[in-house]
Amino acid sequence: MSDQPGAFIWYELMTSDPDAAKSFYDSVIGWDIEPCSSAAEAGLDYRMIRRSDGGFAGGMLALSAEMIAAGAKPGWFGYIHVPDVDATAAALVASGGKIYQSARDLEGVGRFAMVDDPWGAPFYLMNPTPPANAPDAQSDVFSVDQPQHVRWNELQSGDSAAAITLYCDLFGWNREGEMEMGPLGTYRFVACDGIGIGAICNTMPGNSDGPRWTHYIGVDDIDRAVAAVIAGGGQIIDGPQEIPGGEFSVDIRDPHGASAGLVGPRKAGG
Repeated sequence: MSDQPGAFIWYELMTSDPDAAKSFYDSVIGWDIEPCSSAAEAGLDYRMIRRSDGGFAGGMLALSAEMIAAGAKPGWFGYIHVPDVDATAAALVASGGKIYQSARDLEGVGRFAMVDDPWGAPFYLMNPTPPANAPDAQSDVFSVDQPQHVRWNELQSGDSAAAITLYCDLFGWNREGEMEMGPLGTYRFVACDGIGIGAICNTMPGNSDGPRWTHYIGVDDIDRAVAAVIAGGGQIIDGPQEIPGGEFSVDIRDPHGASAGLVGPRKAGG
């Protein structure tokens, strides 16, 4: 796989109701999530998230009763590309993190592990297996400016200064400046291979989820998307608020409890 190490190469929604989640996100984002599982033979309900351009935005995993009993909750999770999943997981543990799901191989997909950083924010490490007919394939689930892709990755951490050092050391990210936010602290920007992928900040007041990554998904019209969130039974947590460049962002919670972000232009002028 020719993706840059340290890149976000996949996103996954874990949900307790995949049919309802399809209806919600198809309406809000414009996706066409698969109506049935593509991994039934593995005993999972796993559905691919299709974009309108024919590409994939990620996957959706239905939480089984056993998963929920073990503590799994609805949420969005990012996969970060690393050449050696086991070594990176060990380095993370040595820095105070923990392994939530031990490294394992999935045929045709790759090796991956679910981990928590030292402040409790979960994410995945992954060394993907390239398609047999496309050994140089690259993930395009992240885009800085396109709708229906994740466009921004924001970590709210219990210690943003220490977190940015750890993530840069682990994944080869670069610091790309910072912005002071008054009593909210410092918003620190990060880049991978010269591309701005997101930022790290302290946990915001009112954040009931604790330390976490929020993945901001591009939409064609922020006001249309907000109306669809409300109509679909979701919740607006914060925003819309204008961001540098003139677009708007909003934090949402879907009807089943998974939090995410939306980002896009305001077309109606509202």
